Amino acid sequence: MKLPTLLPAMALIALLSFSCSTDSIEEDKIESITSSFVPQAKVIEIEILELINNHRLSIGLGALNGMGTIKAQAYGHTDYMIDKSAISHDNFLQRKANLTNSEGASRVGENVAYAYSSSESVVNAWLNSEGHRNVIEGDYTDFDIFAKKDESGKYYYTNIFIKK
Repeated sequence: MKLPTLLPAMALIALLSFSCSTDSIEEDKIESITSSFVPQAKVIEIEILELINNHRLSIGLGALNGMGTIKAQAYGHTDYMIDKSAISHDNFLQRKANLTNSEGASRVGENVAYAYSSSESVVNAWLNSEGHRNVIEGDYTDFDIFAKKDESGKYYYTNIFIKK
């Protein structure tokens, strides 16, 4: 084959062989945006954080600090649960890895809930459950929460705790 005929053929082969896809790049961008978006706190969320800190103080533990990065992770998971119409800890290890990498978390805990209509009712439910109470009373330094109503008006909650 002559050089003028060979070059276009080689260029075509190169284009077909090295085509790129933006799928993974776009997924990374979406994850980055979602994990960095920090929604404004709702009254019910502020009340829950206050009730949890008041409980911790009443038993001699330190109050925890709110953290936007944690709220962003809680936001993403709460939306996920609403989309699935199910309460879960799905993808917890990914949230943990994100907080370990971004905040240096050495420990991560999580409480989720569904359908409690007030801050008092959800916190009381968590405190009356040994596993959830252990998270609330655990060795953590920071926490945050995201609460959102589904289409039927019932709240989904994700409350995440970390130790730095």
